[in-house]
Amino acid sequence: MVEGFHSNSDEKVLKCKLEESGLVNTHSIMEKAVKWFESRSIFVVAYGTGCGAIEMPPTFTSRYDAERMGIVGVATPRQADVIILSGYLAYKTLRRVIRTYEQMQKPKYIITLGSCPINGGMYWDSYNTIKKLDDFLPVDVYVTGCMPRPESVIEGFVKLQKRIKEGQKCGWELYEENYDFYKTNQKRVLGEHILPSYETDWYNINGGGLG
Repeated sequence: MVEGFHSNSDEKVLKCKLEESGLVNTHSIMEKAVKWFESRSIFVVAYGTGCGAIEMPPTFTSRYDAERMGIVGVATPRQADVIILSGYLAYKTLRRVIRTYEQMQKPKYIITLGSCPINGGMYWDSYNTIKKLDDFLPVDVYVTGCMPRPESVIEGFVKLQKRIKEGQKCGWELYEENYDFYKTNQKRVLGEHILPSYETDWYNINGGGLG
């Protein structure tokens, strides 16, 4: 055998010895480390979409202190990993949420609060309320309750952290894989012009105030 080279059988023996000694390959160790760091550095964009937004201040302030778990609030979607949709969504709000979500960097996640994002909640028969958010954007974690207390919100983050650490497929991957499905549903309720204009609606007089 040429010095410096090993046969396949030699490689298998070496691999078995490493496994027996409790060692794993460096790549696997790095992957686990990266997933752990990702799960412990969750940045949440400051965006309240419904009644549940009132539960965010106690969740992130001193009493429950979500920051001790690596969960921090940030100001813009460019910095954020997570957006919390905290209640009902009107079609007009959905436009803004889609823009915010698509500005967020990958990996990115959606957590929803209450029954409204699932079935419309108490607004289920309203003409302008989203009944099933998952048809328009991929939801990673549903937190039940109307509205869920900070303990429940933190439990939702714990479930998300577990998914990230285990490397489970998350919503942003589904969004990419099924992009046409989501865009078709978005266009069905919002029309061809999905994203809102950059001008503030109520000042956009020349454009008829259309967003």
